[in-house]
Amino acid sequence: MITSNPPQLFADTLVEYKKKLDRRKKYIKNEFQAYGLMLAEELEDWEHKSLYIRLAKNTDKSLLDKALYFIKDQNRNTINSKARLFMWKLKQLKNTI
Repeated sequence: MITSNPPQLFADTLVEYKKKLDRRKKYIKNEFQAYGLMLAEELEDWEHKSLYIRLAKNTDKSLLDKALYFIKDQNRNTINSKARLFMWKLKQLKNTI
């Protein structure tokens, strides 16, 4: 029997995310660090969190947001690696500038 998790309220998701950030708060000193960690979590690529922190520091946030929203708009079943698709889209966006 397949059971699925019931939908979670967005407010509950935010509360859980805030708790995670509070646990890591002593390590986060700048906004770009928090954004980089959020990217790593969204892309389910925690192993490369330092890469996302560096991207958040050195890359325009609007480009990162566009690439992230591109990933979120994709069908989960068609994506093999969110991180790989994110990096491809980011490279494509950088080349258009």
